[in-house]
Amino acid sequence: MAEETRTPETADLIEADRREPRVSAFAGGVSSDEQHTALRASVRQLGALLGDAISRHEGPETLALVEQVRELSRDPDDGDLRALLREQDDATAVTLARAFTAYFQLVNVTEQLHRWQEVTQDGEGPLAATTGRIREALDEGTLSPALLTEVLGRVEYRPVFTAHPTESTRRTVLRLLRKVAATIAAAEDPRRRPGDDARTERRLAELVDLLWQTDELRIAKPQPTDEARTALYYLAQIAQHVIPGLMEELQHQLGTVGVELPADARPLRFGTWAGGDRDGNPFVTPEVTLEVLGLQHDFGLRELVRQVEELLTEMSASTRVVDVTEELQESLAADAEALPITYSTIKRLNAEEPYRLKLSFVRVRLQRTRDRLAHGTAHEPGRDYLGFAELLRDLTLVRDSMLADGDTLTGNGAILRIIRTATATGLGMATLDVREHSGTHHDALAELFDRTGELEVPYADLDREQRIELLSREMAGRRPLVGAGHPLGDGQAAASLGLMQTLRTALDTYGPDVVETYIVSMAHDVDDLFAVVVLAREAGLVDTGAEGEDAVARIGFAPLFETVAELEVAGPLLERLLSDPAYRRVVAARGDVQEIMLGYSDSSKDAGIAASQWQIHRAQRALRDIAREHGVRLRLFHGRGGSVGRGGGPTAEAILSQPYGSLDGPIKVTEQGEVISDKYLLPELGRYNLEGALAAVVEASVLHRTSLLPQEVLDDWNGTMDLVAGNGQTAYRGLVRDEALVPFFVTATPVDELGKMNIGSRPSKRPGGAGGLDDLRAIPWVFGWTQSRIILPGWFGVGSGLAAAREDGRLETLQEMYGSWSFFRTFLSNVQMTLTKTDLDIAGRYVRTLVPSEAIGIFDVIRAEHERTVEEVLRVTGQSALLEQAPVLRRTLELRDHYLAPLHALQVSMLARSREAVGDDEDASAPEDVQRALSLTINGIAAGLRNTG
Repeated sequence: MAEETRTPETADLIEADRREPRVSAFAGGVSSDEQHTALRASVRQLGALLGDAISRHEGPETLALVEQVRELSRDPDDGDLRALLREQDDATAVTLARAFTAYFQLVNVTEQLHRWQEVTQDGEGPLAATTGRIREALDEGTLSPALLTEVLGRVEYRPVFTAHPTESTRRTVLRLLRKVAATIAAAEDPRRRPGDDARTERRLAELVDLLWQTDELRIAKPQPTDEARTALYYLAQIAQHVIPGLMEELQHQLGTVGVELPADARPLRFGTWAGGDRDGNPFVTPEVTLEVLGLQHDFGLRELVRQVEELLTEMSASTRVVDVTEELQESLAADAEALPITYSTIKRLNAEEPYRLKLSFVRVRLQRTRDRLAHGTAHEPGRDYLGFAELLRDLTLVRDSMLADGDTLTGNGAILRIIRTATATGLGMATLDVREHSGTHHDALAELFDRTGELEVPYADLDREQRIELLSREMAGRRPLVGAGHPLGDGQAAASLGLMQTLRTALDTYGPDVVETYIVSMAHDVDDLFAVVVLAREAGLVDTGAEGEDAVARIGFAPLFETVAELEVAGPLLERLLSDPAYRRVVAARGDVQEIMLGYSDSSKDAGIAASQWQIHRAQRALRDIAREHGVRLRLFHGRGGSVGRGGGPTAEAILSQPYGSLDGPIKVTEQGEVISDKYLLPELGRYNLEGALAAVVEASVLHRTSLLPQEVLDDWNGTMDLVAGNGQTAYRGLVRDEALVPFFVTATPVDELGKMNIGSRPSKRPGGAGGLDDLRAIPWVFGWTQSRIILPGWFGVGSGLAAAREDGRLETLQEMYGSWSFFRTFLSNVQMTLTKTDLDIAGRYVRTLVPSEAIGIFDVIRAEHERTVEEVLRVTGQSALLEQAPVLRRTLELRDHYLAPLHALQVSMLARSREAVGDDEDASAPEDVQRALSLTINGIAAGLRNTG
């Protein structure tokens, strides 16, 4: 690298980095402080290389301006900074925004790398720790081996990758960043040769230069298929680099407590919403759903072919040395007959290598399956696979033959790894969920029932109880509502039945696992579930059968409880649902499993985080007890976002903080937006995150089945939380119902500008609304507050709630709850993180510059609650400062603030410039460079704060 391209600042940083020895994070016994030193060294080096790239492409004077903006941003009195930014033309503003955004992208990937190195350096992973606790319970006699084996047989952790628009980083940029991380890891490897340092630095410089040359912004709004490709990018990496080792570790750890994990067990599966989430997204059509399923299977089959081809290189066992089972020999004869060309090609070299022969046929069948699905041709038995079960049977034949001959090492080696990977991913990488608003189903049924003329009043005029009675009766019957030769036209009935037919086509084409659950959002009562079952019956997906007959249900149905009001009635709704004989037969047909989805986002937006989190906890208790009474197993689906205000926070802690007994094997959790790249961009960190979550599911299912506390203690804690949540909700609703809040929110945050960014296919507002706060989706609600560093969805009302409980004489109880109740401790830990990320001094810049005078007073209310919440949280936790017990996180957030401040200052300047250009004309738009600079600041702040949406 040419030395003359460096400014004095970057040259000094590089030289300082060279003088300070790089700490290898791969060496054993590396302390947290040494890890932080290694992280700082990497950050300094990448910052210097970024400075070089800016200097090379934009000139040294631009880099000097970047440094000047950064220095001025440290001054709370930002008059000089505001003046400097006003002087810059639009193109320069774009360059400044790009510089600070690129810095955070580099910092993030470096932190991800060192986070993995730090959490794995002690040698014991989460699964080992969990099995250690299980072993103690077995030794103490509080857990029986029979119960352990039974529960582990139904454990299933399923992360569901959703397409929510808070991941603003392009996939192209993510790939470059992953290469940066790999290069840093190579530089820190103690096995590197002395001459490697110069080559590594040059490679890093090359990658940083490429990053600077790459457009961070998408030029077009992504389609659902684009979002599906992004999810599949991560899923393919997980399948290749994470699942085999993780499943091997699970098998090993369970073996230490006397449990053998069956080869076809599915403790880990994956789900997706991309292409299936129709609620409010007009771009997710039945045609798109089928296109996405085709994409998933193309990715999945290609990955399986790659794995089989790799396995083929090892399967060299010869019949001159080993014996094979009669079943395998018979299958090879059938394969040779079904695929004669393949057999003639491979028999000359592999005739005496039965496992290689069998896997060669498997590879060809997988390839032919991919071709069949791509071209829509008919299935040919024996020549391709109709579903995953056929592939599993072929792979199991190979393993069973090995084990029958005593080849346990090979039988439990590579062939078992591919079986476990295939079992986790299936043929299509993930199971697709479908979500639709409850109102669409009633609109469809109104058309169908009104056509029959049998109702005394139109369907839409029926009250809730009349509708429940009608649909319960209809659900139990078998008559078709749609007669042959009676076209439906293009109304909602045609749309809903078209979707049901699409699901039937998907199940017929890809197999029973391709779509598993139909989620009904805004589920207020049982008629919202009965309605969709009746529509599914019309397409042949459901037959409830008569009393005493087995029902057929090719898909399951799940209500989504989103608001606090819905969560409050979740238990009674489930009771009524399972008490209906016809619906109960549907649940029986699904293995006596009832899925329930819990929505964190809308409940938090509706009532504040304290009421939301507590009501979700209480709802789980009620659902648990009612399901048990009906002999049904719950599969709870937690719709968590990345931010604390939308249920975010560490997944393992969230799983372990659920009510005892509510998790009995299966659980689903959404992975949304920027959380996906944060967890899974680096395979090593993806492995750790998945292992931690899976270990938590095992522990909660096995060890948290009953309460360990006396009922009087639980009653006291419940009453205290009722106080906290109730007073928190009152404070929060007092804020959001203030007429000044909407003008304050839309001016103090870039929420309106979010809709102009190409970061998601779904509109940011609900269709058909008046444009007020109620119409705004929870994601932009949180994302907007986060951008201006107010972040009130993650803490507002908590201080008022805690203060009310303290004033009621419950401070000692609160402190006891924090020390002994995982739910409350996790709740306050997440609130602490959000409070620390909140910066009302930075927020003040937005308010002073952008908010009209008539709305500005609400900022005083926000400040007062923030001070109250910090004070009350510190009092309960016994700390002198937030995150005192998490010094590494606190230090990291403080470091980021130095570079976030200039991005915020630039965003305020660009918002003012944009709004001045647009004025009151709703159809006007800001100059292109202004909009681009603004979008870049949104990207950069999201990158700097991470869990933003």
